[in-house]
Amino acid sequence: MTTTPQHAGPGVTKVPSGPGGPDAPIPQLPTTKRPFTQTLTRLLPLSPALVLLLLFLAVPIGYCAYIAFTNLQLTGQAHPSFVGFANFRTAFKDSEFLNAVWLTLVFTVLSSLIGQNTIGLALAALMQRASKPVRTLTGAIVITAWVLPEVVAGFLLYAFFRREGTLDAILVWLHLPSQNWLFTLPILAVSFANVWRGTAFSMLVYSAALNEIPKEITEAAEVDGASGWRRMWHITLPMIRRSIGTNLMLNTLQTLSVFGLIWVMTRGGPGNKSQTLPLYMYEQAFQNSMIGYATAVALLLLLVGSLFSVIYMRLLRTEV
Repeated sequence: MTTTPQHAGPGVTKVPSGPGGPDAPIPQLPTTKRPFTQTLTRLLPLSPALVLLLLFLAVPIGYCAYIAFTNLQLTGQAHPSFVGFANFRTAFKDSEFLNAVWLTLVFTVLSSLIGQNTIGLALAALMQRASKPVRTLTGAIVITAWVLPEVVAGFLLYAFFRREGTLDAILVWLHLPSQNWLFTLPILAVSFANVWRGTAFSMLVYSAALNEIPKEITEAAEVDGASGWRRMWHITLPMIRRSIGTNLMLNTLQTLSVFGLIWVMTRGGPGNKSQTLPLYMYEQAFQNSMIGYATAVALLLLLVGSLFSVIYMRLLRTEV
């Protein structure tokens, strides 16, 4: 026979006892709402940061959003006019814009999602098992490529991929046919350059994440007979999932805005075979003097980056 809880008064609930025991009242804590003044006091230390974000981030973005709906030009115009969504319609009808979108996605996937992320994780895992001299030498080489200025890195990779450059000299030494890589496969060349330059960041992120994994867990899995790949897939990757999401988000946002590296190596050419969205925006704004149209394209790129950020943030909120 079931009994229902008996109420002994406000804020107290009586729970029926077992055989031979008295009813035990369980006090319930009253629910209180946080006062507005307390919330305001906690937000007060954040006010300088919020003011700076509004001043240097929100206001410029808002002004750019306004320009994107005008026909503002760099020269030869007295007053811009409001044109509504005309710039966006022009962009989606322009074959060069669609080509730039496609190349930006290819460049981001190859150099960031696959290249920097995978190679950075592999280097971090291998350096954990390497000797100290090997770790020091490898870390110094990889980090040196990362700290180089983007223009310097672009010239180095241009000398590596150009006709009769370092790569062609290696191919000739191996008795293999050489070619002008910046002309035949420009998007692959600039993707490799971005991998070479940016892998160090992923390696540092994953090295810190792998060092936080308790050794007892991996040793227990090794004793149970789990192979290296099974330990990586079922233990290591789930435990560093948050670091993977954070690294992917930061790398993706940085890769979407790469300009100097590609400009130094190919300037978007030959033709527009390596013209990503940042280079397309530069051409429209400073060569064709179409500031309003270029700003509309920049706003679309901002929306793409925001979409990636939302996806990664939702993945990070999911518990393992």
